[in-house]
Amino acid sequence: QVRLQESGPGLVRPSQTLSLTCTVSGDSITANDSFWAWIRQPPGKGLEWLATIGWHGAAFYDASLRSRTSISRDTDKNQITLLLSPVIPEDTGVYYCARVRSRVKVTTREPSDYWGQGTQVTVSS
Repeated sequence: QVRLQESGPGLVRPSQTLSLTCTVSGDSITANDSFWAWIRQPPGKGLEWLATIGWHGAAFYDASLRSRTSISRDTDKNQITLLLSPVIPEDTGVYYCARVRSRVKVTTREPSDYWGQGTQVTVSS
């Protein structure tokens, strides 16, 4: 069974760097045709896609966040990492990682997806 577990600091001060890790079990992040995405949901809003990294290592970003976002992977640990810097209060929300197939931009949940439970991130001084 594929499981994704997000982990992060919970509370981050404005202008700092947010680092989130997604630990994957039951599948390999290098599995053919797998894409690994970070998505967030601000309070009272819909899903916002941030970035995706493919099984081949190629990275894709939402244009509006590209200057502040970096996605990477550790194939030995089977983990996906997201960096967001500098953070602003509008970055507050629940952050999810997901495994999807055959698409890069993730703004909906599809039956074939696997999603983590999400981790709350609050940006506040």
